[in-house]
Amino acid sequence: MKVNINCDMGESFGLYKMGEDEKIMPFISEANVACGFHGSDPNHMAKTVRLAKVHKVKVGAHFSLPDLQGFGRREMKIDRDEMKNIIIYQIGALCGFLQAEGMKLNHLKPHGALYGMAAKYEHIAHAVADAAQIYNVPVFGLSGTLHEEVFKSRDVRFVPEFFADLDYDKNGNLIITREHHSVAPEAAAEKCYRAVAEGLVRSVDGGDIKVNAKTICVHSDTPNAIEVAKAVRSKLASFIS
Repeated sequence: MKVNINCDMGESFGLYKMGEDEKIMPFISEANVACGFHGSDPNHMAKTVRLAKVHKVKVGAHFSLPDLQGFGRREMKIDRDEMKNIIIYQIGALCGFLQAEGMKLNHLKPHGALYGMAAKYEHIAHAVADAAQIYNVPVFGLSGTLHEEVFKSRDVRFVPEFFADLDYDKNGNLIITREHHSVAPEAAAEKCYRAVAEGLVRSVDGGDIKVNAKTICVHSDTPNAIEVAKAVRSKLASFIS
């Protein structure tokens, strides 16, 4: 069994700094680069793509609802066609910077509230699939949810993702908060190892739930993200692809 480690990054914009991209990049294999709607701007997108190239890290588009002020973590009512166009717009922006560096788009990953909406609203899941079929790359998502069903029914490649620094409820849903708090690195690493090796995670209710983990996410805005990434990579060394 092989697994990758991914990170949401490139989310700084203007004079505002988010995360420690330079320090965390050596410990990941996939970078989900923000595309300007919840974070990032042209300069930071270009910088993050170049940084990924230096470290031989694959790059995917981390697209969002148009909610810069709320960092993309608030739900919005948007129909399928508009959502599709919002997604295509963001992916297209990143692809320009990838082309400038001679790199290819590796994957897609919705951000924040959009990630959760794709897991439970059929029209949003289809909007993501509409964009994915244009670029013909896989999509990261939460296994056992609606968007996995939609993607598979449309022959869109789906990569089940597990989160090192977020909790799960008893139904296997992510508990998405407006701000990420520090997590104990070793505990996060043990949680990830169990998810990969046993397909299980302990929910906030105290019971075990089934999960599927082919790529592990560490958020760059988790306060101790670097320590978490180091611990997860060390613990999963035998599984790293």
